[in-house]
Amino acid sequence: MDYQNRAGNKGGGVAGSSETNVDRRERLRKLALETIDVTKDPYLLRNHLGSLECRLCLTLHTNEGSYLAHTQGKKHQTNLARRAAREAKDAASSYNPNHLLTAPPTNLVPKKSFIKIGRPGYKITKVREPFLAFEASDQVGAGVGGRLGLLFQISLPEIAKDVKPLHRFMSSFEQKQEAPNRAWQYLVVAAEPYETIAFKLQSREVDRSESLVLSTLPNAKPKNEPGTWSHWDPDTKTYTIQVLFR
Repeated sequence: MDYQNRAGNKGGGVAGSSETNVDRRERLRKLALETIDVTKDPYLLRNHLGSLECRLCLTLHTNEGSYLAHTQGKKHQTNLARRAAREAKDAASSYNPNHLLTAPPTNLVPKKSFIKIGRPGYKITKVREPFLAFEASDQVGAGVGGRLGLLFQISLPEIAKDVKPLHRFMSSFEQKQEAPNRAWQYLVVAAEPYETIAFKLQSREVDRSESLVLSTLPNAKPKNEPGTWSHWDPDTKTYTIQVLFR
């Protein structure tokens, strides 16, 4: 028998196992090239050097045959199985890769919804801090106190359970109901299910210091209490806000 054209054979004789494996892989590569369109493989990437890359396994290949041989190997098949398992797990947990990992799942926290029942009742009173004069070197010196302010008492008898009223100061440029005017600012109060209300105030600086005059007695001194404060009374359902201006 003529062994002249057998792969890897330089003379007569039977081909070894290594030559047989090389010949088998070559025949499988040619068969795969005839039956498989590698251009439709989602993990195939041709770089600028003309080489082929497997984006799943991050391997580099010189030609289509080498890449096809890689796709039939253990490494590529294992990575395919791992990717399929991960996609199935993500689909079961409704995972969205476009969402930030730090964002809380919105479907687990139901959004509170209330039917608005109108505006709450309120009472506004002008207040003035007592003026306290002090003596220095047997002479009456400049005094402290005398700041002007407003006291807001908002009645909320139908406030929702476990809801605490909130307030904040808002500039004229934040609201959309009126034309912006630097001369005004707003005190906004919210308490579900009531409608949010706002009080229009002069655009004066709010005094947030911790010194408040409570008495005009000769020996009285300013107390370490805030002049601007808020208090919610759950028994009377009244929200009180005091605002002092500088």
